[in-house]
Amino acid sequence: MARIAGVNLPKEKRIEAALTTIYGIGRSLSSKILNEANIDKDKKVEELSDKDIGVLREIIDKIPKEGDLKRKTAMDIKRLQEIGSYRGFRHKKNLPVRGQKTRYNARTKKGKKKTIANKKIITK
Repeated sequence: MARIAGVNLPKEKRIEAALTTIYGIGRSLSSKILNEANIDKDKKVEELSDKDIGVLREIIDKIPKEGDLKRKTAMDIKRLQEIGSYRGFRHKKNLPVRGQKTRYNARTKKGKKKTIANKKIITK
């Protein structure tokens, strides 16, 4: 089992797809890393030698990964909120930021739909 950047790579997958389990590495970056390391993209993770895994670790250590990327995103959102921009305001209120409508959709941001019933008239 290969462990790179604190993530266990699934052994039955091709190395190109397995590298995408690391946060911050997608398909295109995965193929660039494998080209730089001279490793075949169609090899399975379990077929890799210790030397290949070492080369991959060295290359991946140079790229910003999980904690760095999440911290950068959080700092960007915080900056938008501090300067009082429209996007920052929308982030603060947990509403869609990129111009989506909120009348009928955006339930993931607004929570479960609440039905508002008519007022009941109490009769004596």
